[in-house]
Order: sequence, then structure tokens, then C-alpha cells
Amino acid sequence: MTDGDLPELRASDADRERAAETLRRAAGDGRLTMDELDERLNAAYDSRTRAELERLVADVLVPGGERGPVAAARGRLTVRPGEGGARWLVSIMGGLNRKGRWRVGERVTSLNIMGGSDLDLNDAELAAERVEMTVFSLMGGSDIRVPEGLNVEVSDFAFMGGNGVDIGDSQPDPGGPVLHLRLISIMGGSDVKRGRRKSRAERRADRQLHRWHG
Repeated sequence: MTDGDLPELRASDADRERAAETLRRAAGDGRLTMDELDERLNAAYDSRTRAELERLVADVLVPGGERGPVAAARGRLTVRPGEGGARWLVSIMGGLNRKGRWRVGERVTSLNIMGGSDLDLNDAELAAERVEMTVFSLMGGSDIRVPEGLNVEVSDFAFMGGNGVDIGDSQPDPGGPVLHLRLISIMGGSDVKRGRRKSRAERRADRQLHRWHG
């Protein structure tokens, strides 16, 4: 058998996950629309070979960056010390959504009164190595997504409500930047989770895995 007759290398589950992360970062950077992201995530989870994954990410890889079908997941969250960045995030009888590229000030207050906020820090930039975010909710709440590798400290208080914190290891990156969250909830609550919110394609893949292994 010649080299040209060799079959294409099969993709592993880890290959598919890393390719999906590359696609999600591309959408966060504006290189893919949400419809394109969902379509490519479907194709990524259905891919059988690494070559198929290579084709899915070929036009969104940053020149000079990591190569391969699955550029590895980003390391530390970007920290650019200095002034600027969000300081107040206010939702009163309504909703507020922050995701993608945004700058988080050194001290931030999220105020939710009979309303809610959706705060995704996976592609955010920090204004300091240690950022303090106070989330006050009265008859409302907040959903907060933090990156996998970010050190997160949480203190919380709830009266006639409750807060949920599901972040696993609170210090996955010793010496790295820190987000200190203060959750104060009255007749409401906030949830803190690691990682990105799963797309429809990812939820479908999870259901398929559950059926296969169920």
C-alpha cells in the first residue's frame, strides 16, 4: 500500500470539541454569524475525519496562530491594565445581555431589579489582574458564564431566594487573573457556571451521546 492509499485519520471526540471551540471563538470575533456557527457546529459533531474538521475551520484560523483542525482552547483571559471598561450593568424591569468582546472594569456593579442580566465573560477583557464584580438582585437575577481557566472567588448572600455556583475548581490557574464575585440576592438569585453556553448543535450531540451510552 502506498502513502496515497492510506485512509484519512479518524477524528476523536476531543478533536471535535477543540474544533467546536475554534468555531465558537471565531463567532465571538465576528468572523462567523450565529447561523453559520450553528451550521458548522452540526457539521463538526458529524465529522468522521480530521480532514473534515480542517476544512470547517480553515477560513477562520488567525494567521500566525495555532494550527491544526482544532486550535487549542485559549489560555488566560486577556488582561489590559488601565482605565475604562464596564462599571455599571443595570437591568430594571427588563433584561441586559453582555457577551463577545467587552471590557470589564476593575470594579463592576451589576444591578438587577425585577429584571435580569446575562453576563458572558468567555471573550471579555479584564482591566486588572484582580477584578471585583458585585451582583445585586432584587426580585431578579443574573446568569454569569466564566471561562474554564479563570480563577474565580465567590461570596454570596440570599434572602428568600438562592444563588447557584457550579465552577468546579475555583483556582485552576495559580498566579493568573482573579474574578471576585459578590452575589447578593433578595427574593431572587444568580447562577454562575463555567464555560460557554451550549448551542443547539452541541445539545443535540449530547442527546445522541446519552442515547448511545444510556
